[in-house]
Amino acid sequence: MQGKKAEVGTKNVKKVNLLDHNSLKHMLDESASEIFTSRGYVEDMRMSNVRLFIGTLISYAKEKNAVMFTYPPAGSVISTGLVVSAKLPRFSDIYTLNIESADPKSISAGKPVEFTKSVTQWFTEDGVLVEGLFWKDAEALIDDYLAEPKKKK
Repeated sequence: MQGKKAEVGTKNVKKVNLLDHNSLKHMLDESASEIFTSRGYVEDMRMSNVRLFIGTLISYAKEKNAVMFTYPPAGSVISTGLVVSAKLPRFSDIYTLNIESADPKSISAGKPVEFTKSVTQWFTEDGVLVEGLFWKDAEALIDDYLAEPKKKK
């Protein structure tokens, strides 16, 4: 069953069946994509288009658990986009969100970062995603990725 958006007053609520593993991951992945695009990253659709033509070999070899590929934000000094990936193992409530450079060999590539938390941190007992909490965690991860490493004296 796909995640559903129910309207309560004037606010959209994202609700999901907590027993449906795929719906949980899909809802969190969609929210992660929204967070990155809200921070100025534009999704690079080339990989998705190529995947349609080549099939699952690319998914296995290149994409792995990728949620989205991005271009660098407009006006940024960073010259590479990002690969945002996520994992939610079957029969587990542990969700891992990972950010790494689309070109890890680039001089502007940052060190990969990730967080791992239980999905129970972001969903109510009724299956409603508490987006503010998820956004806070994902945006903190973006900030960690963008933070420059401290230089040793």
